[in-house]
Amino acid sequence: MTDTYTPPAVWTWDKENGGRFASTNRPIAGPTHDKELPVGEHPLQLYSLGTPNGVKVTVLLEELLAAGESGAEYDAWLIKIGDGDQFGSGFVEANPNSKIPALVDRSGSEPIRVFESGAILMHLAEKFGQFLGKAKDRPEMLSWLFWQMGSAPFLGGGFGHFYAYAPEKYQYPIDRYAMESKRQLDVLDRELAEKQFIVGDEYTIADMAIWPWYGQLVLGRLYDAAEFLDVESYTHVLRWAKEIDARPAVQRGRMVNRTFGDPAMQLHERHAASDFLTKTQDKVEAAE
Repeated sequence: MTDTYTPPAVWTWDKENGGRFASTNRPIAGPTHDKELPVGEHPLQLYSLGTPNGVKVTVLLEELLAAGESGAEYDAWLIKIGDGDQFGSGFVEANPNSKIPALVDRSGSEPIRVFESGAILMHLAEKFGQFLGKAKDRPEMLSWLFWQMGSAPFLGGGFGHFYAYAPEKYQYPIDRYAMESKRQLDVLDRELAEKQFIVGDEYTIADMAIWPWYGQLVLGRLYDAAEFLDVESYTHVLRWAKEIDARPAVQRGRMVNRTFGDPAMQLHERHAASDFLTKTQDKVEAAE
């Protein structure tokens, strides 16, 4: 207990006390309004936003296309979570958890929904037989993929929330989650000390899952926290992050469904490869 807050016997929701992202959170599931999802011409329909979890999937899709997998062509539709798009009836049908990203695979006789970023990565990697690593390394790859799914909430919902987004700064949660974020960076740094990628010498979906969170963190792109967490000390993570960041498919994947930062790096929707040249937000704004 503290002098400022004593938990009640039964918690009730105070929607005015949610901080910067209060409008995106509520204690119940299900849709708040009727809204069908748009459907484009490609087999894969992605509904997402350019946050780290969204970037995982667009990076994989762009890597698959770069590897010659024409069946990986996709439409990427923007889900504005600040506007509550994730609570529309169509999105809830695609993902009952109302979180981005959600994928609808329409390549077969019946549409298949896939939600949770790790599940989407596995579905696409297995569908095309790409970026799964050597068969003997599959358990290691899966271990790191699931490590990311379990660890990143401490970085995002824990450290990121209390350090960057909470209405007030409190030392205890910032210290708690900074410690855990640095421990996780140390885990990665030790693994990458003698390996090119997280599973060895092959680039896999485990790298694609980990990089948007931890790679972008050490590159100074998350929470303005690079100095605070002394990311330069994680030299092996930084080397790995820079190597992946230089990949053209990764650079394209970062742009898709992005709504912040440099307008030249924002492609709000992606429906064709040519969109990267003609429909970035700087060009859209110049044409208005």
